[in-house]
Amino acid sequence: MFLLLVFVAAAHRGVADDGYRLWLKYDRLADAGQCAQYQRAARFVATTGTDPVLRTAAAELQRGLQGLLGQPVPVQASMGALGGGIVLKLDRTAIDASTPNAAEGYRIYSEKNNLVVASPSAAGVLYGAYAVLRRVQTGGALAGWAVRSAPRIGHRMINHWDNPNGTVERGYAGSSIWKWDELPQRLDPRYTDYARANASIGLNGVVINNVNASARYLTPDYLPKVAALAGVMRPYGIRVYLSVFWAAPKVLGGLPTADPLDPAVQRWWAAKTDEIYRAIPDFGGFLVKANSEGEPGPQDYQRTHADGANMLAKALGAHDGVVMWRAFVYKADGSGDRFKEAYQDFQPLDGKFDPKVLVQVKNGPIDFQAREPFHPLFGAMPRTPLVLEVQLTQEYLGFATHAVYLGPLIKECLEADTYAQGPGSTVAKVVDGSLDRHAQTGIAGVANIGSVRNWTGHPLGQANWYAFGRLAWDHTLDPGALATEWARMSLTTNAAAVRSITALLDQSRSIYVRYTTPLGLHHIMGESIHYGPQPWLAKAGRPDWTAVYYHRGDSLGLGFDRTATGSNALALYRPAVQQQWGSAATCPLDYLLWFHHVGWQQPLRTGRTLWNELCYRYYTGADSVAWLQKQWAAARPALDAEVYADVAARLQIQQQEAYWWRDACVLYFQTLARQPVPGPFAPPTRTLADIKRQVQVYQLK
Repeated sequence: MFLLLVFVAAAHRGVADDGYRLWLKYDRLADAGQCAQYQRAARFVATTGTDPVLRTAAAELQRGLQGLLGQPVPVQASMGALGGGIVLKLDRTAIDASTPNAAEGYRIYSEKNNLVVASPSAAGVLYGAYAVLRRVQTGGALAGWAVRSAPRIGHRMINHWDNPNGTVERGYAGSSIWKWDELPQRLDPRYTDYARANASIGLNGVVINNVNASARYLTPDYLPKVAALAGVMRPYGIRVYLSVFWAAPKVLGGLPTADPLDPAVQRWWAAKTDEIYRAIPDFGGFLVKANSEGEPGPQDYQRTHADGANMLAKALGAHDGVVMWRAFVYKADGSGDRFKEAYQDFQPLDGKFDPKVLVQVKNGPIDFQAREPFHPLFGAMPRTPLVLEVQLTQEYLGFATHAVYLGPLIKECLEADTYAQGPGSTVAKVVDGSLDRHAQTGIAGVANIGSVRNWTGHPLGQANWYAFGRLAWDHTLDPGALATEWARMSLTTNAAAVRSITALLDQSRSIYVRYTTPLGLHHIMGESIHYGPQPWLAKAGRPDWTAVYYHRGDSLGLGFDRTATGSNALALYRPAVQQQWGSAATCPLDYLLWFHHVGWQQPLRTGRTLWNELCYRYYTGADSVAWLQKQWAAARPALDAEVYADVAARLQIQQQEAYWWRDACVLYFQTLARQPVPGPFAPPTRTLADIKRQVQVYQLK
């Protein structure tokens, strides 16, 4: 068996890297001295017990170490007389029981010349096993290593927006990985590799279907298919959840209503929930999008979101599951401010939700923009556990052709201070429950994976999946360090190349913001598909789907006044936050046009007028893509040729489209500002009419 493993690993190194193995690449270490050190410390894996997750931990360690060290690493039931192995064991005292989420935590320490991975649970042992492999992959010493780690957040979720027909809403990496026509009889091996990837970064839940849900998943035909997927996830400590269609009692049950206070509706959901748990005993629960963007919900019957969520919580009964109710709701009101809608619907309901309910809130108040202020609901619902929802699929961030590392975006939100209980009341403390002492906690990332061989389309998009999982486990981690970690595990261990790749990732998001939506501009992308620039968009299916609704550009200036003289959305935040953002003179420039309508000739603290600063950011942002290309080119000698060529080609596209964004926005806003492009920048060579025709052609695709 060992010879076969070595042969396969060696053979794989002789062919191009297709990205399938993600950060779980267990090729033999290049540093012979380092390899010898690990070989002495990892001669075997010892474990006892028959728990499937514990067996998975042992198998993963064996698989990883054999590949990395190039030697057989047997799994045995005892530590051995001479030591020098890795011991996996269940130990209820490994993590202090008072630590939040202690059951999933692990402790790693040395004992009798062995490295011990101990946890109160098999899942915790598995997470510890992956920590050992990560340590070896990134060159950390095993001798004398001691660490205790427990997840700061309980429900660490991937949300799929996959549909039963195989499409993925806002998906840019191929079709869905779930092959419903083959389930439950055939289990694609990709499902197991997907579970391995999630478990390796500490994720413990998967919502397998779109929040714009189909009732089909609740039918007797589909529940065995869902149960089959749950069976694949279970040995990796992952629970399966379902997005549910609110009107399912009418569609499937033949009831005349879906009113949550109707006894027949309540009975239907209770019976359906029992049916699900008979098929999937460890089913995680429900995710619900209701009364949003045309989806049905309790408000159709003059009921509140709390009424709807609590009905589903009651249906769960004694089952170990939760309801995650999305707060992404807004009405088609052209005279209002979408910024305020979710707050107005949900904040009055604080304290009215069942203990099994968590309210899922997007990181910002609009919709996954490249940079948003934190959502005002964070810090405003102290009696309700809130799930932070972020988007890994790059719906507003260039799809799979632009390199945009989202670790800094997620961290920016987590570190934002709500001032709910004074300074230091960060979003992270709201989400992890420490601020308001919630036991139920959660964080969700909208998946960026699909059926393409490398999972994410853009090879660098894998870093977003990786960073999300690591930050979900421990939000104190540094995104730059995670980028380095991912690059070493996924691309190369060459130090110079890793530095270059880390720098690229670290700056990519800020560069994207500069050439698309600088100074707090937002929602000015292409209609419907959300790709490319369309700041002139004035007509759409509803007013708040246009660009002019958000930028409010006119002959006087630019930006959405959300102070007391405008929509007063700023009043949704605590006074300390209002003070930071309330004056155009002191508001951070990154949020300036989120909250203020600023005159074109208004001097900013950069020394430039608004118009000149806008041009400066568009031009330098677009030019900075060339710097991204140079960083990638510098790493070329240490990279697989196929991966290098793939990313290099996408960076070329990104450069072209950065200039597209720059020219479209500068030329359009120039029609309002009536100012020349400031030196030393040259005016665009194409006209606004040319660009509009280009956008029209793209919309036809």
